[in-house]
Amino acid sequence: MIAGLSFRARDLWTDARGVAATEFAIVSPFMLLLYIGGVELGNGLAMNVKVSATAHSVADMVSQNTQVTASQMTGILAASTAIMAPYAVKSGSTSLMTITVSGVSTDSKGNATVQWSTSTKSGAARTVGQQITLSQFTATDPKNPNNANISLILSEVSYDYTPNLGYTIAGTVQLTDSYYLFPRCSTNSPANSSFPYYDVKYPATTTCTCVQHLQQKTC
Repeated sequence: MIAGLSFRARDLWTDARGVAATEFAIVSPFMLLLYIGGVELGNGLAMNVKVSATAHSVADMVSQNTQVTASQMTGILAASTAIMAPYAVKSGSTSLMTITVSGVSTDSKGNATVQWSTSTKSGAARTVGQQITLSQFTATDPKNPNNANISLILSEVSYDYTPNLGYTIAGTVQLTDSYYLFPRCSTNSPANSSFPYYDVKYPATTTCTCVQHLQQKTC
């Protein structure tokens, strides 16, 4: 009996059947984790690119005007959410994306303040009169070291990304980006008007694009 058990033990030790299945069972969880992680990382990077594209597009569309009406601004912000497609911008009734656009101007000493601000999310707009450190958004011009008498359009976008399978590990990740552009045209200047200068007026009673103002001379 002892000899039989010894033989069976030696046979079990040298038996190679099922080795591949055992190795696969050991390796497969790590392979699955690597695959899922790659998919989630790819989705996150793609969404981050779209967040940046949205911030740029909003600033670009607003800066092409000398004045913008409330309805036009609503249309710009609503249309810009389409850039996130095919990713959802809402989870049920909750918005996953917040877009805030502000007009910022500096005085003769370079002190920057918010002239107007609007957002797709209630309470997310910047406060009018809020001071902003301009170096956070734009480099200092050597010819204008104080950034005096300038205006810019500041676009800020945030997106709440929740990984489909990695929520318990990472939770909700907020993707953010900001972009600024100087207005393309303006009716104001330090030589013939008062502060703020070179700004985009909002909310205005009528819309005026750069083409209408500079080429067609209709506003």
